[in-house]
Amino acid sequence: MASIKVKFRPSTVADHEGTIYYQIIHERKVRQLVTEYKVYPCEWDESRSTVRLTPTSERRRHVAAVRDEIRRDVERLTKIERRLYADGFSYSADDVIDEFRHYMCEYSLFNYMESIIGRLMQNGRVRTAETYTSTLNSFRKFRDGEDIMLDSLGTEVMEDYEAWLQQRGVSANTVSFYTRILRAVYNRAVDSKIIEDRNPFRHVYTGIDKTVKRALSLMVIKKIRVLDLSLSPALDFARDMFLMSFYLRGMSFIDMAFLKKSDLKNDCVIYRRRKTGQQLMIEWTKEMQMILDKYPENKSDYLLPVIRKPGTNERCTYRNISYNINHNLKRIAEMVDVTIPLTLYVARHSWASAAKAKGIPLSVISEGMGHNSETTTQIYLASLDTAVVDRANSIILKALN
Repeated sequence: MASIKVKFRPSTVADHEGTIYYQIIHERKVRQLVTEYKVYPCEWDESRSTVRLTPTSERRRHVAAVRDEIRRDVERLTKIERRLYADGFSYSADDVIDEFRHYMCEYSLFNYMESIIGRLMQNGRVRTAETYTSTLNSFRKFRDGEDIMLDSLGTEVMEDYEAWLQQRGVSANTVSFYTRILRAVYNRAVDSKIIEDRNPFRHVYTGIDKTVKRALSLMVIKKIRVLDLSLSPALDFARDMFLMSFYLRGMSFIDMAFLKKSDLKNDCVIYRRRKTGQQLMIEWTKEMQMILDKYPENKSDYLLPVIRKPGTNERCTYRNISYNINHNLKRIAEMVDVTIPLTLYVARHSWASAAKAKGIPLSVISEGMGHNSETTTQIYLASLDTAVVDRANSIILKALN
């Protein structure tokens, strides 16, 4: 087996930092792996082959960080060497170094997350890829762009990140959103046996707080529906898309925007939720058709008048229109004296709230909204008859008349 030693090479310039390097010896062949770690000669303990912490030194924090990185590097090199030895094939010190460099390149947090995001995009899971990208960008800002190895992601790092988010006024649910995605990335690396599980998330918040109520009553929905917006096409369109989301059992706007004409068959819309991939079937009602009839037939393959020009950047178009609709919904909210921030997502909350108020069972509501959580809800909802959900939607729509 190979031996791994930590060495220090002083600078040729007086009063300058020297360089830490690793010496790998295997079958009498010696190789060196130079690191980026720098310390002064007085900070190096030659007898123990490690950096020396000076209690009064201003560089104590830097030297302590270097010592931790050296320890992790030696652990990585040792693990790589043991794996090569266990494989039973001939290997050299150069092989150990090559494997180490590959590991350091592939399994930094930033690189690993970027590879996951790339696979998500290839598999059509665009929305999930966007949430991972948002988390990665947030963590990059926290680190000032400095990458970190997956196996260096410890409790202190996560606690510092949580505190950093809180200091910037980020809500508890958003903090949890970021930490849960990072935990999913970390667990994926653990499952792939890339790292050992050290549970760095045990002291940070990963739950879900109750949010401010975002549902509208049926009375307010009626007020929005009967508004005369004929002189403002932009407001009228925003109102129509809000109502269409409500009519479609709280369908998310991204699913609405990408509904194809071919998804509407035999008075039913059949589609897959972009968020979960779950297939849903919704009865197409006269209320939905009345909105669709207000607009010229879409020249693209899409059903609703959102993405209208074939060949455009569809994702960009969707985001821009979503932004404009939500902006105009704020103006509509003022017209009907709604104090909560009115967005397209409120339509989803409102459908669920209206269903609950009508005494519709929670299981029917969950199925109607296409929930596909990691809880047991999905298990007992999987086989629910969609006709039951359509009857629930019919009850809600009749209540508007």
